[in-house]
Amino acid sequence: MKNIFSLFFLIATTAMFAQDKPNILVVITDDLGYHDLSITGSQLYETPNIDGLAKTSVQFTNGYSSYPRCTPSRYGLMTGTYPVNEDKGFLGGIEDDKNFVKQFNEAGYNTSFVGKWHLGKGKSAPDKFGYKHTYASGEAGGVGQRYYPFNTQRNGKPAKYNVPNVEEDGKEGDYISDMMTDETIRFIKENESNKPFLAVLAYYSVHTPLEAKVEDKARNEEQLKGMKFEGPAFIKEGAGRRKMHQDDADYAGMVENVDENVGKLLQTLKDLNIDKNTIIIFTSDHGGLSNDGHKGERQLATSNLPLKAGKGWLYEGGIRVPFFIKWEKEIEPKVDDKSIVVGMDIFPTLLDLALDQKVEGIDGMSMEPVLKGKESWDDRTVFWHSRKARPHSTGDAKMSVVRDGDYKLVVYNETKKMELYNLKEDVGEENDLAMQMPEKVETLSRKLKNFKKEYLVPEKMNMWKDYRATQKADKKKGKEKN
Repeated sequence: MKNIFSLFFLIATTAMFAQDKPNILVVITDDLGYHDLSITGSQLYETPNIDGLAKTSVQFTNGYSSYPRCTPSRYGLMTGTYPVNEDKGFLGGIEDDKNFVKQFNEAGYNTSFVGKWHLGKGKSAPDKFGYKHTYASGEAGGVGQRYYPFNTQRNGKPAKYNVPNVEEDGKEGDYISDMMTDETIRFIKENESNKPFLAVLAYYSVHTPLEAKVEDKARNEEQLKGMKFEGPAFIKEGAGRRKMHQDDADYAGMVENVDENVGKLLQTLKDLNIDKNTIIIFTSDHGGLSNDGHKGERQLATSNLPLKAGKGWLYEGGIRVPFFIKWEKEIEPKVDDKSIVVGMDIFPTLLDLALDQKVEGIDGMSMEPVLKGKESWDDRTVFWHSRKARPHSTGDAKMSVVRDGDYKLVVYNETKKMELYNLKEDVGEENDLAMQMPEKVETLSRKLKNFKKEYLVPEKMNMWKDYRATQKADKKKGKEKN
């Protein structure tokens, strides 16, 4: 009897500690700019649910993505490292010491990834990365269209890559972001009561194609009729144009649909009485699509004003993003307008907060001391390096950047042009101080040079080319066998 009681006590104690671990919900939006929320300054996009989340979170006004494009940014977020070489995903898989999801699995978490993965397939797929539950997650960077059938473009042509699961589960009238939210809610509701969960929901919105739900677009078209905009609609920038107004009804509707779905998620946590012990992180993979290139004019999504440029660029419009973290049980809400945080800090932070595990040997850092008011990272030094430009699509050039406290050095890698900005006084990067402060330029350029010397790996420069060549060869062999 004594042994039976001891066994029962052990099981009960284990379940109690498992339940005490926080749940985790990470929401990643796609191409959502810093000023694409009403709480961060938009006059058109109405986002009451995300605003409410932000007000009960630690709001980082100096929150950044690891890169101004989708795949490298997600690599940085998932591995806690600078994505300076791995700009096409995991290729042949990911090293165990960079695989944070497996550590959550080993700690008893149920893990889920729903939505945009964009980091490869096969060995590089999210289930191979360690997520026990996956949905609508593959190598696709976007959907063919946002209404069913999702893997067919609106012109009737098939999408370049198929998004899994959604075609089988969808029906006429279904909208992709709604389906992904419903799947995440289903996962949360069906989670075992004695197990904590880690759920990542990575929306394909608000990436192109710009296609809002019919009623959301109509509402914003009506609202735009009463709005007046000052100044030109576009200005010349780089190899193309930069959009200066937030005036696209489709994009506005897509932003508001994401907000509605975030509201559903938050309500689910409340209904299940698990909201207080759930860590919630809301962010974006990079800035909004505001620039086109020399390939020609195209429909641009948003304006990142007062930030400069947008997706693809290493100016603030391309890398500064919404960045909110909430844990009602442990963290006091506040606006942190000093600390510099990056997407690669997210998983080191989650491991620290949820499992009390410190991660060594990576670039990202645990934000725990900042979140709990023990430190301020206002003097942090962080780097970005864009070794591939897309002047044809977003007008940008090959650039490298270092931010050191308030100062930011921008280097154009091909022309060697350097620009220096004091972001505390000039967040729009309009006043270049390089000629006035040559010593600061020298100091920061030395830091950037040392960073590139340490991190850039020449033999990796052709990794994607070699990988694709291997894929094509394997595909050819398969056809020959058949």
